[in-house]
Amino acid sequence: MLSLPSLSLTLPLRARPGWLGMALVVVAVALAGCAGLPKDVDRPVSAAWAAPGDTPLGQLVAARRVAEGARHASGFALLSGPQAAYSSRLALVDAAQKTLDLQYYAIHADASSERLLLSVMAAAQRGVRVRVLLDDFHSTGRDAQVMRLAFVPNIEMRMFNPLTGARGSPIGRMLGLLGDFSRVQQRMHNKLFIADNAMAVTGGRNLGDAYFGNADSGNFVDLDVLAAGPIVRDLSRSFDSYWNNERAYPVQSLITQGELDHLRDSIRVADEGRRRRVAGQGGTTAPDRLPPDMGPGTTAAQRARIWNYEPMDLERTPFVWAAAAVLVDQPAKIPADSAGMGNGAALALAAPPPGPGASAAAGATHSPKAAAAALVSGSRTIPAADSAAASPPRALPAADSATASSNGAPPDSPRASPEATEAQTDTVVDGLLQLMGQARRDLLIISPYFVPGPDMEAAFAAARARGVRVRVLTNSLASNDAPIAHAGYARHRPQLLAMGVELYEMHSELPGVLRGALGVSGSMGGGAGAVGSQGSSRAMLHSKLMIVDGRLLAVGSMNLDMRSQRQNTEVALLIRSTELSRRALAQIDTALKESAWQVQATDQGLRWRAPDGSGLPDATTEPDASAPLRLMLQLLGPLAPDHLL
Repeated sequence: MLSLPSLSLTLPLRARPGWLGMALVVVAVALAGCAGLPKDVDRPVSAAWAAPGDTPLGQLVAARRVAEGARHASGFALLSGPQAAYSSRLALVDAAQKTLDLQYYAIHADASSERLLLSVMAAAQRGVRVRVLLDDFHSTGRDAQVMRLAFVPNIEMRMFNPLTGARGSPIGRMLGLLGDFSRVQQRMHNKLFIADNAMAVTGGRNLGDAYFGNADSGNFVDLDVLAAGPIVRDLSRSFDSYWNNERAYPVQSLITQGELDHLRDSIRVADEGRRRRVAGQGGTTAPDRLPPDMGPGTTAAQRARIWNYEPMDLERTPFVWAAAAVLVDQPAKIPADSAGMGNGAALALAAPPPGPGASAAAGATHSPKAAAAALVSGSRTIPAADSAAASPPRALPAADSATASSNGAPPDSPRASPEATEAQTDTVVDGLLQLMGQARRDLLIISPYFVPGPDMEAAFAAARARGVRVRVLTNSLASNDAPIAHAGYARHRPQLLAMGVELYEMHSELPGVLRGALGVSGSMGGGAGAVGSQGSSRAMLHSKLMIVDGRLLAVGSMNLDMRSQRQNTEVALLIRSTELSRRALAQIDTALKESAWQVQATDQGLRWRAPDGSGLPDATTEPDASAPLRLMLQLLGPLAPDHLL
């Protein structure tokens, strides 16, 4: 029987390692030493399915394209709202026949993830090869239980840039990271969900209740895109470059089944003690009826929402067929563990040969800047953005995995070169900065964590000098799940407003329905009584997108901040489509008016104009934020450097 351990629901940890959390590490560094990571790890090489056109998903894409008379080979659908985001992933899992590849910054052990991962396990049981690549920052406490997937037949799981220290609690982990401050700061932030190398979902969402509107106390407002066709092969090449990288450690090299069982038992004991204490005080945490494996802390509203989800009908999903490119950071953006690779080295990726309709340059070395420039120029040859090949790729057999070399290393050994080192300075955010330089009329940016560095401020200034309208939507202090990150943005507000940049901050309590472009629309399936990101719970902006001149749309994992630019690895889809951009713009324009404060500079200081129809008065201090939160911002904000936020 397929099952994960019973899990009590918890709020996710912070969506990004914050400055205050880093301070704990600094203290810990002064107290003890570091255990180090395992050596001589066996990493069998594998690659994406080489013949996606032979799978039912690939055949569906081809048939859809022919039936719709599409000029472009790749199709795209914006996934607005938690239900679309969740049901699209369920549909990909159900339809997969050969491979499932999941790459995420965080997978939380809660009801939403459990339902999804049970489906993934069922796919593995019917013969689908599953690879799960997870950043290691959120793999402590309950969330460590996700690593049990590694011990399921036909599922491989690797942790990227793993951290040393205990996994029983986040604090224990921090105390174990002695002398390893830089490792904590640099995270794999990519998000990919790929089926049969034919369809994929990417965007800003991690996997967990709060990302699918299923948390009762706070939910992230997010946006994904469903991609189909040859562009998915570029996403898969990106996945392969990370999967076969020496920074990716098989779970079995980091933790054993017995250790996970011990952790599960300790969690179970703690939960039982908590339930007894609550019951002794006259309360209850046990619902009347529970679906299998949902956990004793699950509320009725959560049960109704999660178990009413159905897979998306991929045959009827409306696609916009368009030219596109993948922008992705090299794994080498995060320093290697061995001294042999060195910072800036690139992994030579073994990639399957491109099929009909694929990018002509598939498998070649192209930076995010080059990929963005080609798409903007309207080049018929869009560079593949695998960004990982230091030498020409080698063709793989038409199988779901490559043959590992005798020493267990990738087919081509990693090597450092001046070209690779130079390419390493070219990141996803740099590619977006180049796009900003091409804007002639309108630039719209949505970034939940918005800390513009010197390059970004220069790009805004140049755009305004050309007469470009620049609008930015970010979190308010009250809606930011990492309030200290707000300090970096707040210190730049006066200068940005002086440039003529229009600033909007999301209201922390959204109305019943928020326009879909921000990631929330319609009901959750739980009926009129359901709550979540549409109800009274706190809303936290997590969508990441940029629209240039109403014709170029970028959706991905990246924030417009110095962390994404310099430290984390990111991935984004850049789509050249007037139709898709127009749809998103129409919805976002309404959302800016109805669900966001507009920040304006006055002679008396900053003023926040209330959203239309909200009935709220304008504010002269950070709206919705408590006095203690504003005080913390004033006291700690000046001490936090931009690049750590």
